[in-house]
Amino acid sequence: MTQQILIAVIVLGAIGAFFAVVLYFVAQKFKVVEDPLIDEVAEVLPGANCGGCGKAGCRAFAEACVAQHSLEGLRCAPGGDAVAAKIAELLGCAVEQGEPQVAVVRCHPANCGENRRSNYDGLRSCAFAATVYTGENGCPFGCLGCGDCVAACQFDAIHMDAETGTPVVDEDKCTACGACAKACPRRVIELRNKGNKGRRVFVRCINKEKGAVAMKTCKNACIGCGKCAKVCPFEAITVTDNLAYIDFTKCKACRKCVTECPVHAITDVNFPAPAKKPEAPKPAEAPAPATEAPAAQSNS
Repeated sequence: MTQQILIAVIVLGAIGAFFAVVLYFVAQKFKVVEDPLIDEVAEVLPGANCGGCGKAGCRAFAEACVAQHSLEGLRCAPGGDAVAAKIAELLGCAVEQGEPQVAVVRCHPANCGENRRSNYDGLRSCAFAATVYTGENGCPFGCLGCGDCVAACQFDAIHMDAETGTPVVDEDKCTACGACAKACPRRVIELRNKGNKGRRVFVRCINKEKGAVAMKTCKNACIGCGKCAKVCPFEAITVTDNLAYIDFTKCKACRKCVTECPVHAITDVNFPAPAKKPEAPKPAEAPAPATEAPAAQSNS
């Protein structure tokens, strides 16, 4: 009996030793040696894991930076230029300063509740509503108002306006990570350059229907007339599929298009209010002609 137990122990020990050797060689064959620089880059990142860089998270972004040993095609939106400079220093490469960006909502908030044709009472998700619902006012391109963009933002930079039912972006909190733009199934939200002193000009409409049809759902819908493109001195405006678009890399914010647009579909942001023209002085009234007193009659 003792001999049988001893044999079993020896056999089991031999099997264990064999598989241990096998596991050792397998581990050596498939081991992954991680560059310690990845940890250093990851520590510099804000850790938001927002996905704005196009990667799965901050760790994946750090791995991509170290793998190509540069920041070409890579940018951490929440970190901005300050974080990019720190990463470039760690990698020993140069970095180009990018223009700060901000999310903009390309749907007129003042008109989303007008001409209401239906009421959505389904799942409060824009992604779901877009598959079964046109919109309260019938616009197949406008904001659905369910707040997917709000849920996607990790920086508390976007909220739904209770009165209009459309999102409003807080420019001071927005990091241009792009999460809200990706969450919007209608692509109503776009990232654009902030512009000098935060001043921007853009078309607040994405409706590609013909003018007469678009105007039935929103009185400020772009009608694709092309007047804005004709008046732009910088060739920054193009009209495609009945819709005007302003290229923010060419726009100089002269605002000629804003005043030219007949339906007020173009919005200018953060510009000072135009000064009120002083009222012209009223012409002085001419004095009334003096009347002579009647001569006194004398009794003779």
